[in-house]
This record gives sequence, C-alpha cells and structure tokens, in this order.
Amino acid sequence: MSQTANTINVAPPERLVIASRESALAMWQARHVQARLAELYPQCSVTILGMTTLGDRILDKALDKIGGKGLFVKELEEALAEGRADLAVHSMKDVPMVLPDGFAMAAISEREDPRDALVSNQYAGLDALPAGSVVGTSSQRRESQLRARYPHLTVEPLRGNLQTRLKKLDDGGYAAIILAAAGLKRLGLADRIAAVLPPEQSLPAPGQGALGIECCAGRTDLIALFSVLNHDDTAACVRAERAVSRALSGSCQLPLGAYAQNEGSALRLRAFVARRDGSQIVRDELTGDARDPEALGDEMARRLLAQGAAEILAAIGS
Repeated sequence: MSQTANTINVAPPERLVIASRESALAMWQARHVQARLAELYPQCSVTILGMTTLGDRILDKALDKIGGKGLFVKELEEALAEGRADLAVHSMKDVPMVLPDGFAMAAISEREDPRDALVSNQYAGLDALPAGSVVGTSSQRRESQLRARYPHLTVEPLRGNLQTRLKKLDDGGYAAIILAAAGLKRLGLADRIAAVLPPEQSLPAPGQGALGIECCAGRTDLIALFSVLNHDDTAACVRAERAVSRALSGSCQLPLGAYAQNEGSALRLRAFVARRDGSQIVRDELTGDARDPEALGDEMARRLLAQGAAEILAAIGS
C-alpha cells in the first residue's frame, strides 16, 4: 500500500519549484504533480519552471546518435543542483538507468496505461497494414519488434513531441505511427488510438507510463515530503524493469523491453533484447518476490545474457 500524507512529519517549505520540459505532455505531467502537492500541502506555493532540453532541440538525429535519454533530463538536473528548482518530473522511460551522483528518485507515481498504441487514420491495427506501409517510430525497441513480426512493413524514424508526430502522420508521411498510450490518454487524445498493442505484440519500455519525482539526494526533507506520491505497486514494477536494463547497460542503442505486473505478493516480469533489424530476439519471463524487484530484474538479465543477449550486446559494442 502507498504511503499517505499523515505519515509525514516534515513541514513543507513556503515554496516549491518544479522543473519540467516545456512540451505539452511534460507540462501536463508537471501540472499533475503540482496539483497533487497543492492538495497535500495547501500552505505551500508550487510553481513550474519550464525548460527546453537538448533532446527537445535536436530533432534531426536519432537519440542514440546524440547521447541517449539523458538529453531529456540533464538541464532539469542542473536546475536542481543550482537551486533554481526543488524537484523535477520525468517520464520514467526517459530517465537514464543510473542517476548521476547527488540525485535521488523520491517517488514513482501510479502508472497510466503502460502499453504502446498504434495511431492511424486508415488502419485499425498492425495486421491491417498492407505490405510496404510506412510506420513511424523513434524507438529501437518498437522498431525491432515491428521488423521481427511484420517484415513486410517499412519502418521510418519519427522524432518530435507528441503533437509534431501526430501532424507528420496527418500530413501523410506515414500510414501509421506508434506512440505510448499513456501520453495520448493524458492529453485527452485517446480517440486518436486505432489500437492499443498488447505486450505480446509490443513489449513496453522500462518505466513506460509511470512518472518519477527527482530531487537532490541531500534534501532528505524533500524526499520525505514527496514520498507520499509514491505508489508502491508501480514502483516495484518499475524498479524490476529498470534493473533489467541497468544490468544490460540498457541505452538507446539497445532494443530492449521490460514489463512487470503485480500478481498479489509476486511480480510477473517479461523482457526481451533484440537486434535492431529484428533478426534475433531473446525473450524470457519470470515470476518473483515483489519485495525485491531489483533481484528479479537482475536474474532476468542473467537469463537473457545466457540465452544470446551477450552476443547482441557484443555486436552493438563492436
């Protein structure tokens, strides 16, 4: 069960500043946390510092070519370190698997729909797409699964914020695009979803659909305040998923999916590692104790390595 506000004995400060990217989805996420904090601590003024990260500015190159997921959080962490902000709100799937020294993830909030979604103005699902149809995605994880299951489709890169990607679809550049269902639902765009892709068809990224609240590790007072936003079941799932990726040195260069689900006191964890072209995919599934999600994730990584992931990793590093 998640913690509740009455378990916290630390008095909130008079003012809190949230660092956030300025995209519509990131601002929705920041405002969501702002509203929760204002409800919990009404005597505290909570404002948002909007920022444009390097990952937002460079849209003509793939993430794995320009530094990976950390490009979406670096400027926010600088604002925390410099005291311009007290907390940063992230999509957990965009957070590097190892936080820099001096930072802590104070809470992981309850997850939205973690699945991928197909968006198309013409087709009701992946199976309906004719040969040669162009599908857009910025994710090597999605690309590898598409190429393995649907080799007759053409996968093309797609960068930009959610609205930019939808416009590129609407302008006719793609027959379909794949996005995170959570972002579409949070922005009131669920009606754009042609099909939600089950994990068997497109296994989600570690942390997909969950929000993380980051602050400086030395601010134990803030960590205590923000802990009321933690959702224990979600946090356990995300910790297991991220442990898989961390053990495999997961980055934007490695097509990797990991998805955990709560099953009572246990976690069901599914994961895969693949070659980008889908020619080789190593998958496995484990069930373990929800009280030690990192151990479950580490065991999954060991099993994937033994089954062929080590060869895939070596090929990427060569």
